[in-house]
Amino acid sequence: MKTQVAIIGAGPSGLLLGQLLHKAGIDNVILERQTPDYVLGRIRAGVLEQGMVDLLREAGVDRRMARDGLVHEGVEIAFAGQRRRIDLKRLSGGKTVTVYGQTEVTRDLMEAREACGATTVYQAAEVRLHDLQGERPYVTFERDGERLRLDCDYIAGCDGFHGISRQSIPAERLKVFERVYPFGWLGLLADTPPVSHELIYANHPRGFALCSQRSATRSRYYVQVPLSEKVEDWSDERFWTELKARLPAEVAEKLVTGPSLEKSIAPLRSFVVEPMQHGRLFLAGDAAHIVPPTGAKGLNLAASDVSTLYRLLLKAYREGRGELLERYSAICLRRIWKAERFSWWMTSVLHRFPDTDAFSQRIQQTELEYYLGSEAGLATIAENYVGLPYEEIE
Repeated sequence: MKTQVAIIGAGPSGLLLGQLLHKAGIDNVILERQTPDYVLGRIRAGVLEQGMVDLLREAGVDRRMARDGLVHEGVEIAFAGQRRRIDLKRLSGGKTVTVYGQTEVTRDLMEAREACGATTVYQAAEVRLHDLQGERPYVTFERDGERLRLDCDYIAGCDGFHGISRQSIPAERLKVFERVYPFGWLGLLADTPPVSHELIYANHPRGFALCSQRSATRSRYYVQVPLSEKVEDWSDERFWTELKARLPAEVAEKLVTGPSLEKSIAPLRSFVVEPMQHGRLFLAGDAAHIVPPTGAKGLNLAASDVSTLYRLLLKAYREGRGELLERYSAICLRRIWKAERFSWWMTSVLHRFPDTDAFSQRIQQTELEYYLGSEAGLATIAENYVGLPYEEIE
């Protein structure tokens, strides 16, 4: 087998890159370890920045998103008995976010890829990357008991935190930055109407809570829990009771409860690896960085990586400027670290940390009061929440 760009991983970042490249006439093959149903079964968030919405539109996969996505012009933060709305659209110069589930984004991209006839190999086992620093890298894998080889010009590693792509880079070439937080998020998905038409983030003495949504009839709620908690110990009734206790009274009164479709506990971490490229291998998305979900940046950061890599590959193939690909890591990391900072800040001011003393607690409250009581502070939150602009490729 031979292609121009081999893409490892058929999650939303790999599929989006593949669709953009296909539309530009650049041949690509995607290799995925799991089945399509497994990939679609991953329950993830779905708050899309304006930049990602525009990128999906450029890829031609925005029809269902335009019909079913919920455009949000604001977000709310509750703390110390107060509720403050951040007018994202006004404060960011007209930008908004769109609530559209990651599962739906992935489904749209899968269907578009199938419709255009581009190649995706599912259940590709024992994937290995070779000659990454040479002129002709290649990938080997097993499918139905047969060992296959895929020759290519470049490899995009879009296979997540545990994937083979980052592991294929010698450890001594990488620098890892990481922070693991001492709590997780217990999330519940239910077919109940959202308690609010916009997201509500809550800082409460009992811990953080978030009221989110997937559609006008499906809600997603979260509460902060210690890492020692087990999801099987949380009945639906216990979850709803705890959530209500952390929300403002007027919000809790409107909360519609119901049986859970899914419950899970997700640990929180910040993680960045530098550089994001090694020879002709380029890491994108969770393969290179993880953010705590508080700032709604995970999928959006993957999209900005994809945008950067796609535009650099266009320069390489259309203009013969392959040397520009050497800038990939530096361009991506400038935006990544700003998103990491914002996600860390949101996590720091909205969660209760174990062993926090009275001074630190008062500083956290004052930080929220300052940012939410200042036009400049509100604008800072808004411009980060809707997404900082993508860097132009000269």
